Amino acid sequence: MGKTWRVGSMMRVWRPGRVVDPHSVIGGLRKGPGDPAYVYDGRTVWRATRTPEGPVLLRLTPRQLEVEAEAWGAGAEWALDGVPELLGEADSWEGFAPLAVHPVLVEAARRFPHLRVPRTRAVFEAMAAAGIEQVVTGKEAFRGWRQLLTVYGEPAPGPGGPEGRRMMVPPAPEEWRLIPSWQWLRAGVEGRRSRVVVTAATRAKALERTLELTDSAEIERRLRSLPGVGVWTAAEVRQRAHGDADAFSFADYHVSRNVSYALIGEELDDDGCAELIEPYRGHRFRVQRLLELAGISHPRYGPRKALPTHTPGATHRLR
Repeated sequence: MGKTWRVGSMMRVWRPGRVVDPHSVIGGLRKGPGDPAYVYDGRTVWRATRTPEGPVLLRLTPRQLEVEAEAWGAGAEWALDGVPELLGEADSWEGFAPLAVHPVLVEAARRFPHLRVPRTRAVFEAMAAAGIEQVVTGKEAFRGWRQLLTVYGEPAPGPGGPEGRRMMVPPAPEEWRLIPSWQWLRAGVEGRRSRVVVTAATRAKALERTLELTDSAEIERRLRSLPGVGVWTAAEVRQRAHGDADAFSFADYHVSRNVSYALIGEELDDDGCAELIEPYRGHRFRVQRLLELAGISHPRYGPRKALPTHTPGATHRLR
């Protein structure tokens, strides 16, 4: 990507030779519409993140067969260097062939041929977000993330988001460790989940070193060596930070049921779904993501779960 400079920022244009819609690739990183670290204005993505070089605000704007990337802050060059990986350049559909017996997946692959799995290279950041998301509704997790970043995050460098929206860089590992227990509880994050984040913060450097590995099984083993990290949390981190197209979200309340219902019209548990998608090994998360983009889910018969008004005290199996 060629470099240009604007006052206070650094710009590059990435020309991948294919259509790239940044939000369709990295939209899974957004923690709800109020996420102070991710803003999408209908075309452009604004993302605040922390790099090994420092905080950065990254703006990604698609323009036909190219993406204009602009970054502010100490981590600007690191972030711009990583734009191709962030937008899925390292991901490949090679070996992925939807089976004719799964016409819904065939159609989803036809509709979303430009889907790529992103690689953020931010392992601890992905672990912190996934830890907060464990065993609760998405709305509750998004609320906790938003409140913690608003209080303990760092104002993003540069102009902020569109129309001057205030954006926040997630806390550094040492800052997550200093959040008092009462503030976690105030954000709706009970001790079980906050301990996952705090423990991961003490191992942040080791987590980042998993980026050097190429064996997915070894990456998962190292992630799951942390107390409180199970198959679901490890998969969420691998999807986001490592760009792992096979990191299916097992142990999620809905994913196996959604995927199996989309493929065969029957809701299966994790074991049943694992057998069903075995032919897609190497691309099982790609299957999950394509079906999510297609908007297919199992029927919901009961009322939507309400957000709790107290800190949950029940224990759950590792996610």
